[in-house]
Amino acid sequence: MSSYAIISLGGKQYRVQEGERLLVDRLREDEGATVEPRVLLVGGNGAPDLAPSTTVTARVVGHELGKKIRIGKYRRRTGYKKHTGHRSRLTRIEIESIGAKRGKAATKPKTQEKGVAAPAKAEAALPDGYASMTIAQLSEAAGGWSREQVEAALEHERSGKARKGALAALESALEEKN
Repeated sequence: MSSYAIISLGGKQYRVQEGERLLVDRLREDEGATVEPRVLLVGGNGAPDLAPSTTVTARVVGHELGKKIRIGKYRRRTGYKKHTGHRSRLTRIEIESIGAKRGKAATKPKTQEKGVAAPAKAEAALPDGYASMTIAQLSEAAGGWSREQVEAALEHERSGKARKGALAALESALEEKN
């Protein structure tokens, strides 16, 4: 028996093997892009692994429309007839490999700009109680913070929620520090 994996993609689970093509709900990736869906189980050679440390790599082959579904409504003796329908938007993917080690995926997000503090350093410089502050509290308290704390809070907002009011308050506090 060859190796297989059960992956989760778009809220649905699929049993896949290498080289297999399947239709899934529309993905945001362009044609030719590679996707690494969440792996739930790897099996086939020996006992199945319920906590796999491997990845499944899939390539987006193309985007398609599904079969047309027609829906008709009818009420007798009233002359009421209504017809509608739709075609599902789907993506065809091809499974390229099963079993690549997950170590590569962990080191993937290294796209930081020069001069930007590391996330751990930015978290350490955040003012006390910042996570629970509302935008109004933040705009009042930002005037008393040091320049490093304001910069750390601004970076935190840009990388996370990006609340408009918080961004504006922190940018104005930073201008006052200059």
